[in-house]
Amino acid sequence: MDPLSEVLSLLKPSSTISSGFDAAGEWSIQFGDQHRQIKCYVIVTGGCWLAVDGVDEAVRLEQGDCFVLPRGLPFRLASDLGLSPVPAPTLFPPARAGGVVTLNGGGTFSLAGARFAVGGNSADMLLEMLPPIVHLSRETERDALRWSIERMMQELSSHQPGGHLMAQHLSHMMLLQALRIHLSDGHQRKGWFYALADRNLSGAIRAMHANPARNWTLAELGETAGMSRSVFAERFKATVGETPIEYLSRWRMLLACSRFESGDDPVSVVAPALGYQSESAFSKAFKRVVGCSPRQYRAQEILPSETPARLHARRSHAVSVSR
Repeated sequence: MDPLSEVLSLLKPSSTISSGFDAAGEWSIQFGDQHRQIKCYVIVTGGCWLAVDGVDEAVRLEQGDCFVLPRGLPFRLASDLGLSPVPAPTLFPPARAGGVVTLNGGGTFSLAGARFAVGGNSADMLLEMLPPIVHLSRETERDALRWSIERMMQELSSHQPGGHLMAQHLSHMMLLQALRIHLSDGHQRKGWFYALADRNLSGAIRAMHANPARNWTLAELGETAGMSRSVFAERFKATVGETPIEYLSRWRMLLACSRFESGDDPVSVVAPALGYQSESAFSKAFKRVVGCSPRQYRAQEILPSETPARLHARRSHAVSVSR
């Protein structure tokens, strides 16, 4: 399995819902943290601006465009970004499948799409590895994703047998489609996701994912990438935002989180399977990366506001791979 497929396979869709928005006149709406919800939408009529927290430039969306917000960051949609935004909860009731919110009578601008939540205590760390926004504006790109969005909306509204499972599979497919197109656009950006487009760095990442338990050295990874040890280390850090060994350690911990959530394997089994010679070495690495001990993680002895990823993010040595 390739690295992107592996990361997405760990993001388990837990619920899906379709919805729409129809507006007229001048408007500006601020949406808060999406709480691990990935949004996929298509602009049906009109146009608007999209501004995502942490992204320097706003994106202009026109009829037919599709956009995906893989990381669930707060964002704003507006007819004019100069307008003061209104908090979304004041306009949008609790979401329901097929629901459409109308503003100012509607008829000028509309969008439709779906959103799906991802599960697991390690979801925040996984989402950090994805870009904050994917904007598809070329016709061939839009058609591929638009079909998936429309099909998902049909599945969720028709209540056919197996519709929920079909929607979950479609949500994964939509995200993968959008990310694959985004990855091939040729723009040089920073972060793990964009390292996958680098022929040399992606070779090293694939090697680490194929054999995470191996005691990889910089020299071996550099050889896999077709570069010298020093050049590889510098280029990896500059592109991904962390060293190759830091990345390998974090990937191991994400695999460990998945095993703890889906099975009963004890640390004595998981540790050697991921390249650690002792339980104490594994537990120390786990706490450094995730922010809690394996026992706490497995027992979910963490307050909702203090998820492992947020504990990890607060640590002074943590490096965000999305930058």
